[in-house]
Amino acid sequence: MTENLCWDPLLIQRYNRPGPRYTSYPTAVEFQPVSHDADERQAFAERNPATPLSLYFHIPFCRHVCYYCGCNKIVTKNTDRAAPYLAELKREIAMKRALLNDDAVVEQLHLGGGTPTFLSDDQLQDLMTFLRTQFRFSDKDSADYSIEIDPRELRPGTLKLLRELGFNRLSYGVQDLDEKVQVAVNRVQSEEMIRNVMTEARELGFRSINMDLIYGLPHQNLESFDRTLDTIIDMQPDRLSVFNYAHLPERFKPQRRISGDDLPSADEKLAILGHCISKLSAADYHYVGMDHFARPDDELARAQAAGELHRNFQGYTTHGDCDLIGFGVSSISQIGDYYLQNHVTQETWQEALDKESLPTMKSLKATAEDKLRRQVITSLLCHLHFNYDDLDAEHHVDSRALLKPDLAELAPMVKDGLVEIDDQSVRITDKGRLLVRNACMAFDTYLQKHEQQRFSRAI
Repeated sequence: MTENLCWDPLLIQRYNRPGPRYTSYPTAVEFQPVSHDADERQAFAERNPATPLSLYFHIPFCRHVCYYCGCNKIVTKNTDRAAPYLAELKREIAMKRALLNDDAVVEQLHLGGGTPTFLSDDQLQDLMTFLRTQFRFSDKDSADYSIEIDPRELRPGTLKLLRELGFNRLSYGVQDLDEKVQVAVNRVQSEEMIRNVMTEARELGFRSINMDLIYGLPHQNLESFDRTLDTIIDMQPDRLSVFNYAHLPERFKPQRRISGDDLPSADEKLAILGHCISKLSAADYHYVGMDHFARPDDELARAQAAGELHRNFQGYTTHGDCDLIGFGVSSISQIGDYYLQNHVTQETWQEALDKESLPTMKSLKATAEDKLRRQVITSLLCHLHFNYDDLDAEHHVDSRALLKPDLAELAPMVKDGLVEIDDQSVRITDKGRLLVRNACMAFDTYLQKHEQQRFSRAI
């Protein structure tokens, strides 16, 4: 894979239509409501016991509402709400642990939210101590134990405690360092605060640190975002996620506090993205794909170079061979061929647990064709190509015949030099890397059933 990214604003505008981010296939909109936990119990029963585990814990609480946010969260300054939630979370953990064989090894763990550092240091320690009584954690160097933090919610010893508890990777949101932008989205945090977190995390030995940025926020412009990029590059995070702000106030109530008149124009937003890609590439960040950048020596970049990168509900990952088990409100599991989503409100989630039921709200079992198409889409997103012979050997079908109708959808991208197709493979060109999501959409047989406004735009 080359480091050549071809920036063509006219092509970007032509192909900039809404579509899924493909953290799963089929995507979450295909999951079907269920009134019981039978599917999830069956998923555990069918699970290959030799498959390692990736655990995700959703901590939904935030002290402050960020106006751009579309996450499932509970905004409260009442920290007393955490204790009963954690008690119920432990119940769910124990119920699901009882369905696993004793030899299951955890290779990846992630605390997300919400704001996991809403929990007190004592609560974080108690949760991790409990987890170590329930699961066997890998001590390999490749084990990935990560947490999302909010710099505004750190106590003086929190980072040190997290490192002692075994966390080796951090992720935190910066979004933008311009104070006017920060005030407009209700997330004010100084450059000094951001730098101090980075400095302390490095000193404590966290091996990978990710920062999130967002382009398209109110009052942003090319000049102001360039200053943010200069500062962030100087801090040298291992990974950067640069997300597009999708303004959907009809779906996300906090976004109603953002005036559409304050947002950058479509042309300005596109210019910010193009400049961001050029500047990060010049600063020796490798473009992994789908908004993600990494240092060449970071695990993501090395996994992609080795053909070992995967994608799941946590985004790009080096642990795609794990069964992903989610805990907490709205969390999603992927166990073998099954996708399973928990109830999305604390009330309905707790009601299920009170009935001694797994808190399953939706589920889906991937079909044989789903699994083939999932491999196609994942291969394109992670490695920019797929080979028919690999598909035939893995899925025991004639993939050329099966996918032939989908190739017609790619004809415009082939004509524009974004995709190359021959008898052996389909490949994304350097010119097409920023539009790989569009190529994936050609192989999504569910997409035509849905209105495109359910998804964010490709760029």
